[in-house]
Amino acid sequence: MKKTLIALLVLAALQANAQEDDSHDIEKVTVSGRQVSLVGEAISASQGIVGQEEIRLRPILRTGEILEFIPGMVVTQHSGTGKANQYFLRGFNLDHGTDFATFVDGMPVNMRTHGHGQGYTDLNFVIPESVQSLNYKKGVYYADISDFSGAGSAMLNTTNSASTPLVSATVGKNNFLRIVGLGGVTINDTNRVVLAGEHNTYDGPWSDISEDLDKTNVLAKWVNKQDKAEFSLTFMGYDNSWNSADQIPKRAIESGLIDELGSLDTTVGGQSDRYSLSANWRSENLVASAYVMSYSMNLWSNFTYFLDDPENGDQFEQVDDRTVYGGEASYRYEHSLLGKLSTTTFGTQFRIDDIDEVGLYHTQARQRLGVIRSDEVTESSVGAYVNNETYWTQRLRTVLGLRYDYFDFDVRNLAGVNANSIDLSPNSGASSDDITSLKASVVYTISPEWELYGAAGQGLHSNDARGTTIQIDPSSGDAVDAVDPLVRSTGIEAGLRGFIDEKLNASLSVWQLSLDSELLFVGDAGNTEASRASKRKGAEIALYYQLDQNWSIDLEYAYTDAAFTDASSEGAHIPGAIKNVVQAGVSAQFDNGLFGSLRARHFGERPLIEDNSITSDASTVFNLRAGYKMNKWVLQLDVLNLTDSDAHDIDYYYASRLSTDAQDTETDDIHYHVIEPRTLRATVMYQF
Repeated sequence: MKKTLIALLVLAALQANAQEDDSHDIEKVTVSGRQVSLVGEAISASQGIVGQEEIRLRPILRTGEILEFIPGMVVTQHSGTGKANQYFLRGFNLDHGTDFATFVDGMPVNMRTHGHGQGYTDLNFVIPESVQSLNYKKGVYYADISDFSGAGSAMLNTTNSASTPLVSATVGKNNFLRIVGLGGVTINDTNRVVLAGEHNTYDGPWSDISEDLDKTNVLAKWVNKQDKAEFSLTFMGYDNSWNSADQIPKRAIESGLIDELGSLDTTVGGQSDRYSLSANWRSENLVASAYVMSYSMNLWSNFTYFLDDPENGDQFEQVDDRTVYGGEASYRYEHSLLGKLSTTTFGTQFRIDDIDEVGLYHTQARQRLGVIRSDEVTESSVGAYVNNETYWTQRLRTVLGLRYDYFDFDVRNLAGVNANSIDLSPNSGASSDDITSLKASVVYTISPEWELYGAAGQGLHSNDARGTTIQIDPSSGDAVDAVDPLVRSTGIEAGLRGFIDEKLNASLSVWQLSLDSELLFVGDAGNTEASRASKRKGAEIALYYQLDQNWSIDLEYAYTDAAFTDASSEGAHIPGAIKNVVQAGVSAQFDNGLFGSLRARHFGERPLIEDNSITSDASTVFNLRAGYKMNKWVLQLDVLNLTDSDAHDIDYYYASRLSTDAQDTETDDIHYHVIEPRTLRATVMYQF
């Protein structure tokens, strides 16, 4: 049924497009990206734009890797393909999205009070071919960004025109199949419809499970373009199911119990769906949007195997079922301030997460044995900001922002007495908090090609609503303290940006960020919890050079020093904080139709525990894309993990127990997920 629906949807779009009068003037969209100068527009050296042309040229293994276009960002996976990715940036192990805010067409992707982890960011609902641009902002200097913004934010914008309709099919090892269609229908001079669909199946390379990935995405967008305004209404649908090959303990491989592509629990995996309707209005001075989103997830995991329950195992199910409502509006006007040209923007945003259930169950082979915790949550927030940009001279401008956020949390226990015979009714309750944030940037234009930046600001992340009202630990029954609802982050940055002869795009930044409370991933619980205060500092450089009309090269390097700031016998190192990240590539496009891209990504070793006595190894992977375009046909070959590296995607260090271990014992060990072995994927595409 899903395949039939997508086929009909896409074929209808392509057929309608093909039947249009060739003389009709279809609007051509200018693709912005690294080749566009941000001198005179950006307020820090850590901003950037990536266009669809660059996105199409780069080989990626998973959809979430689209965020690796952000310099210094590393995107990996510790579980099945259908689960949200693991993200690293600026010394954060962002888990599945904490402290990095992500949006698609103005809709937030991060899930508050999520069943698996705070800020959970699953990008599997995005069709990469439909993304017109990726705008990123690292740091806390932007008044329009609020929750989860410590490391930065990214905005994915889907196309409004689909000016190059296409249909493609990709096949690869381990029964990989991906079918994509993207098309547009011009109704009249002011109205256009964009339609896209994707279906993806994959068994994976694992030795004892089949991932059995079954993913379907659809997008339908109506765009009404007027002389000085544009309105769009977008529907997005996503449905996915999969089996997981989770991280495994090092001792299980060394003892011969399993191989590196094996699993200790072959019944883990998940299913998720997401349906949204969003509206966007943009005019010369007014920007407004609203959205409603239905989301659900059931995720089965087993990180400790037989530690807590030697008889039935430690598998657990995490449940999330919610509806999210929200919107924002901003008004911008130009005026004079002390005789100088000035622009002031007033904005407001709201979001309501109506969570029918966020729960944790003890399971065996996906069958529930008992409830650990189950709650109904309503979490609401409203924010308002004012941002002023003033040109004091032709070279000097300042940007000042003031933001206010208010959060309300309401938690209602659904479990009653749980499987551990603990009465969880005291965990019901309400909480609220507010916070005011200041932002400031000073920009000096050295020349039309070079610009200097100084920026400082305050950001925040919200904690899980259940942590703000908790009194009883669901596992032990012990009394526990609630966490602060909102946590402050404070950052400063200095930077330099250059754009020379439309060939070299360069940026350099040095920065520092302090957090009042860290959010860390807890391996044996499968979620995040509030931890100690921390400080990070680092430097980043990004170079993009167009050698000639055919060849381009790029180099990105990020260095971070991260540490807890309070004294503790455990140590000061932050687990998962990567010190060195390098990404580099060379790309080519020729008039005869040949094109290609070779990418390298390296991230260095990182501490796995606070005293740095246990560390991960470094990881390096190469990906290759080569293709040929002839008329409207495109033939393409991707070689992912070109050198067949057996490096690790992710490493953790925590206690677990195998079925072969002695009773009533636990072993601290490195648990890791290996990079997928070298794989080939071939694509045939027809562009209308």
